[in-house]
Amino acid sequence: MSAIIQANPAAAPSDAAPEKELRPPSYWPFVVPALVVVIAIIIFPWVFTIWMSLNEWKVGSPTSFVGLSNYLRLTSDPRFLEAVGHTMVYTVLSVLLPLVLGTLAAVVFHQKFAGRGFLRALFIMPMMATPVAIALVWTMMFHPQLGVLNYLLSLVGIPSQLWVFHPATVIPSLVLVETWQWTPLVMLIVLGGLAAIPAEPYESAQIDGASFWQVFRFITLPLIMPFLFIAGMIRMIDAVKSFDIIFAITQGGPGSASETINIYLYSVAFTYYDLGYGSAIAVVFFLLIVALAAVMLYMRQRMLWTEIASGA
Repeated sequence: MSAIIQANPAAAPSDAAPEKELRPPSYWPFVVPALVVVIAIIIFPWVFTIWMSLNEWKVGSPTSFVGLSNYLRLTSDPRFLEAVGHTMVYTVLSVLLPLVLGTLAAVVFHQKFAGRGFLRALFIMPMMATPVAIALVWTMMFHPQLGVLNYLLSLVGIPSQLWVFHPATVIPSLVLVETWQWTPLVMLIVLGGLAAIPAEPYESAQIDGASFWQVFRFITLPLIMPFLFIAGMIRMIDAVKSFDIIFAITQGGPGSASETINIYLYSVAFTYYDLGYGSAIAVVFFLLIVALAAVMLYMRQRMLWTEIASGA
C-alpha cells in the first residue's frame, strides 16, 4: 500500500494544503438591493411612525417627546372608540354577506347550463371596476329623490329610504356596496374549491338517496371550508382597512355615523394635522389587523388538526 502511495503522490493526503480562505457569499450583490428596498419601503416608515407616535407633533409646531401619552389618549377618546365600533360592525357584515352570497353563487355557477361562461364573466365585472367610480355611481343610486333604489322600492310599495344620508342606515348601505363589489371574488375562490372536489362522494350520496341540502351540508361545505377561510381572511383584511368607498360616498358622515378607524385616522392626520396622535392611531390600527389575521389563522389551524384527528 505504501508503494502505491509513493507511486501516486497526488493521492497522498497533503498536510501542507492551504487553509480555506473566508470569502463573503457570492450572492450578496443580489441580496443588497432587496434589503435596501425592504428597509426603505417597509422598515423605515414603520420605525418612523412609531417614533412619531411617541411625540407631540403638529404641523408647523416643534416636536416634543410625550412617551405613551398618545396611546393613553386613545382609551379616553370617544370618537376613536366609536370608530372602532363602526369598523367592527362594517367588517363583520362585509365579510359574512359576501361569504354567504359568494358561496351560493359558486354552487350555482358550478352547475352546467347554457350561457354559464357568459354569466360568470358578467358576474365578476363589479370586481374589476375602480372604487371611486363605484362610489360615484352608488352615490347617485342612493339619492333620496333621484336615486333608482328608491324608485325600485316604490314599485313594490316600500317607502323611500335615506340610505347613506341617515345615521341608522349609512353603514348597512355601505356594506351593500362592499358586498356588490366583492361577492364575485369569494365566488371565484369557492369555485376553485368546488372544482377540486372529487366526484366519488357525490356519486355515493346519489346512490344513498341524499337530498341536495344533505349533499351540500355534509360533503360540499366541509370540503370547501379551507377555501372559505382563505376568502374570509382576504375579505376581513380588506374590509377592516376599507377607505376609498366610505370616503368617496360619505366621508365618515352623516356626522360621524360611518367614521371607521381609517377615516378617523385620515381626519386626525390630514385635517387637524396632528401627526403624533395620528401615528398612534396607525400603530394601533396595524396591531388590530395583525390580531384579527392571527385569530383567523389560529381558527384555521385548529380546524385542520380537528380534521386530521377525526380522519385518524
